Amino acid sequence: MRSILKFASLAAFSSLVLMGCSTTATTQQKSKILKMHAVSAQGIGKELGTVELRDSAAGLVIHPQLQQLPAGERGFHIHEKGSCAVAEKDGKMVAALAAGGHFNPKNIPNHGTPLTGHLGDLPALSVANDGTAKVTVIAPRLTLAQVEGLALMIHAGGDNYADHPKPLGGGGERIACGII
Repeated sequence: MRSILKFASLAAFSSLVLMGCSTTATTQQKSKILKMHAVSAQGIGKELGTVELRDSAAGLVIHPQLQQLPAGERGFHIHEKGSCAVAEKDGKMVAALAAGGHFNPKNIPNHGTPLTGHLGDLPALSVANDGTAKVTVIAPRLTLAQVEGLALMIHAGGDNYADHPKPLGGGGERIACGII
């Protein structure tokens, strides 16, 4: 009788342990979906779609579902402040300037690739000829917790991942923004 009780107790304990393991294995990773808006010197404009951010073993996964963007490669960055508002620079209002510069908590002196530059330097955003952007990119050095409350920015031009011939990769004007 004692051996049956011991066996039953061991079986019950094993079931609880296994249930705990299976629950842990199926816990979903945290993600955040943000709305992206067109931005101009006049302020925040129409919604252009969403971007989902989630953590993975490879880094921060960034999955855009955007439309009405100019076709081609676009500069794509995390900026240091959670604002898409206009701000004044040299007497002129500038689109989404309140977002500040690229997210750069390690004070890396130069813009660069997603592996070498500012932490906010992301892979370029690829926009199809129909104005949609749906290609997922990964920021290998970032987590969702690091960027929550900051801004995600799309620039008018591409990004050459260097500070020459133009600063910050030559992305130019800020054309779309969302708060993470």
